[in-house]
Amino acid sequence: MCKEPIGSFHLCYYYCKSCDYSLHKFCAELPKTSQNNPLHPDHNLKLLLYLLTFECRVCNLELKDTYFYFCDFCSYMMCIICATTLEQKINHASHPHQLDRMFEPIVSRCGACGNKHDGFFFQCTTCPVFRINLDCALLPAKLLIQVSTNGAFSHSHPLTLAYSFPESEYYAKFRPKCRVCNGGFHFHLWNYKCGKCLYYVHVDCATSKTPASLGKTYKNYKEEEHLNLLNFPFQDEGDNLLKHHMSNQKALIGKCHDGEMFNHFSHKHQLILLDKQTSVGKKPVSLHDPMKRVQLLCDGCVKPIVTVPFYTCCQYADEQCCFVLHEWCAKLPSQIQDYFGHPEHPLVLMPNIPSKFFGVFKCEVCKLASNGFAYGCTICEYYVDINCAFIPEEITHDAHPGHLLLKVKPSEIWKDCKACDNPMYMEWRFHCPSCDIYIHVKCALLLPRVIKHKLDKHPLSLRYEPVENHIEEYFCEICEDEFNPWQWFYHCTTCAQSMHTRCVPFILQYEQATSRFFGEGVYKFLNIKFGGTLEIKDHPHRLSFVQGVESHGKCSNCRLSRFLRPYRQQLTYNQMIFKCMECEFALHYDCASSFVSIE
Repeated sequence: MCKEPIGSFHLCYYYCKSCDYSLHKFCAELPKTSQNNPLHPDHNLKLLLYLLTFECRVCNLELKDTYFYFCDFCSYMMCIICATTLEQKINHASHPHQLDRMFEPIVSRCGACGNKHDGFFFQCTTCPVFRINLDCALLPAKLLIQVSTNGAFSHSHPLTLAYSFPESEYYAKFRPKCRVCNGGFHFHLWNYKCGKCLYYVHVDCATSKTPASLGKTYKNYKEEEHLNLLNFPFQDEGDNLLKHHMSNQKALIGKCHDGEMFNHFSHKHQLILLDKQTSVGKKPVSLHDPMKRVQLLCDGCVKPIVTVPFYTCCQYADEQCCFVLHEWCAKLPSQIQDYFGHPEHPLVLMPNIPSKFFGVFKCEVCKLASNGFAYGCTICEYYVDINCAFIPEEITHDAHPGHLLLKVKPSEIWKDCKACDNPMYMEWRFHCPSCDIYIHVKCALLLPRVIKHKLDKHPLSLRYEPVENHIEEYFCEICEDEFNPWQWFYHCTTCAQSMHTRCVPFILQYEQATSRFFGEGVYKFLNIKFGGTLEIKDHPHRLSFVQGVESHGKCSNCRLSRFLRPYRQQLTYNQMIFKCMECEFALHYDCASSFVSIE
């Protein structure tokens, strides 16, 4: 009769099963003649069926093929919704009091979704500030969003309507974002959620057919206009930015053959190219394989060497020198002009920075420590690792598909990284102008799509949001700490195992070595190649350059000045240290640099 939906809050209604004919209770019980109607008290109104279009004199809506009340005396026409407004009281699960339908359509903010609506509202007479729009009042208690959002946002489980998001639950679930628009939630507003997964979505986003998404549906660029556009993350640890950059530099790479000798200015011995075989003389050179606890890191980019060709020292067979280089790292240009972060002076390729103790420097772009090759300006003490020297101006990323991410300069404006959720201040980053999303350079470029780890026999995939059918809390299998699944992490679907991105370095260190400190989206020693020894005064044994673990105890230098240093600085755990393998003596990197070294 009134052509409006029958909601669950109507409690009961009339239904003819054989005809599939339904009526609201108040519509079915309408009198044929309405006397002393408060909206038209002067004359009686007759209930009629009108098959043409008419306009209700109360709500001003145009209606067609529906029942209405008509006054013969003054030709007054009123729809049956307006005629029965006083009887349309509902009991809604979202509120403890009965709600009354307001007389006329209004423009007001809805207490359910928080948005402004133009239409009919239900209002609580006990709590006048509580008011919900008719559309929100009719929201289904459960729904699927696979079809209703053009298939761009799908979830395999039914979503349940929740009438609030309690603050305690919100923070316990690590402050989730809407899976459609990536916006935040208000504690008092409704949302749809999945009881089996950490999946939450605004009511508007769940029911809209064309949501204002973050570009997951439509591209904001044309591929033919952006040639050689790199898509991140790279597939695995064997791929990196230098490889892609140098593959286009045919003049620099040239044509080399297996076994050819090569003199590189960074090394005192000749290098030999391994192209088909992986052995020097009779000594095999094992490629990097985390599953077999085999580590082979390039001395240039400090990234794994997982395939030929690569260069190794000709004295590798005698175990006197284990220097290795990717083919592309051996052919890098000697300098870079007009570098985006330091255009004042050219940056010169430096295999070692003499002013830095043990060759360790902090990259000005990714802010990670490194002891690999660098491009630097000694005049300004400006150094970047060779990976950061060739960062493209624009990229795409699977975490934010369909939109270009542009490289932007460091800024004093604080922004949160979409990957690690840590604030960015005066750091290089990638930015999506359409969605105002930011990602650290190191998070965007240094985390591969698939990684292998000794704790899981299957490859681990980089995840950007919680996994479906994962209702338990998320714990890192390495450091055993609970973590926020809205930050990127690695996950094995077969074993249902998850790990921090900072705890799954493909560089093999000690079995116990993990990174349990917050604020690290990327393994902090990702660009450090541990190894080598140091001899210092007043200690009879040589010290090895390693990552500190719990069993190494405290720094022997800090411990002597414990009244001057905070307790945490005494520990060697998760720091670069020099450790004596014959006794308990250990030194922080900074403490070791203060000693007068013999070599």
